[in-house]
Amino acid sequence: MSKDQREEHKMAEDCFFFNKDTLIVKPQKKHPPLLRMIVIALVMISGVYICSVCLKQRGLGFAPNLMKIDVVEQPCPDPNISQDGNAPVVHYPQPTTYRRNECRCTPVRFFAILSMQRSGSGWFETLLNSHINVSSNGEIFSVKERRSNISSITATMDKVYNLDWLSSAAKNECTAAVGFKWMLNQGLMTNHEEIVSYFNRRGVSAIFLFRRNLLRRLVSILANEHDRNLKQLNGTHKAHVHSKDEADVLARYKPTIDAMKVIPTLNDNDKWVMDALEYFKSTRHIVLYYEDLVNNRTKLKDVLDFLKVPQLKLVSRHVKIHTKPLSEQVENWDAISNTLKGTKYESFLHSDYKK
Repeated sequence: MSKDQREEHKMAEDCFFFNKDTLIVKPQKKHPPLLRMIVIALVMISGVYICSVCLKQRGLGFAPNLMKIDVVEQPCPDPNISQDGNAPVVHYPQPTTYRRNECRCTPVRFFAILSMQRSGSGWFETLLNSHINVSSNGEIFSVKERRSNISSITATMDKVYNLDWLSSAAKNECTAAVGFKWMLNQGLMTNHEEIVSYFNRRGVSAIFLFRRNLLRRLVSILANEHDRNLKQLNGTHKAHVHSKDEADVLARYKPTIDAMKVIPTLNDNDKWVMDALEYFKSTRHIVLYYEDLVNNRTKLKDVLDFLKVPQLKLVSRHVKIHTKPLSEQVENWDAISNTLKGTKYESFLHSDYKK
């Protein structure tokens, strides 16, 4: 081998070993922990971003770090189902003027006291309102505009039964029975068909309150009219009084009754009572008489049972005005007595209630 060939062979070997070294794969160097944390963070951020874009495209809103929780109130029991066929329908009103709060699911019964002027309805209503769970809102249809047509009547009743009628008697949140007083001559008889339909549809219970002795009622009406004109108590007319002294002042007046009109008047009053009972016989109702309530206070327990509210002692500040026998309270008693003798109203001359 010549010298030149030997040098050329050596260069080839050197080249071979150089290339061999360069082809060796060296182990990777370990990366510091900080670098790995940065890489992981970048991957997580990228993943969150990609997920949010996908959710938005599908119409699902996503707000990082924000969790929305909707609190759904449990519904109250079905208000239109009564456990007892004789029990009043219960309701769960949702007033617009306030919230019932913890009493939201306290069941409420609807009622209306159907009566005639000077039949003890004012006294009876104060007894009911002394109950912590009963709200009777007075003679609301004494205002003519509220009874001008059936639409006004139903709108007024809706407001009462929704617990949005504000009065001194309103118990608001924890009312368990709500109603009002309604005189027969305040649009009740004129619109009786629509009102009966409303009562049956809304589950309103009717409480009838009448006087057995219509002659005594007539005396009370005439005496009340006299005081309305004369205002005997310090220039103020009072239909009801809270002291015996005031009652004595009003009881001094002895009305004169027209003997020619007394029987037709009693007939008209009697017919109104019979018609009202006939018109509303399809409603859930109870019939009470003033004399029975005065003579037997346990009758009030029947009323509370009828309304399905707890039995509590009921009280009233009303003081009775006319306590004497009728013969001492009518100016022309002999004429009235002779007129009613032998008629179906003769018992009014003698029957009375305890003082």
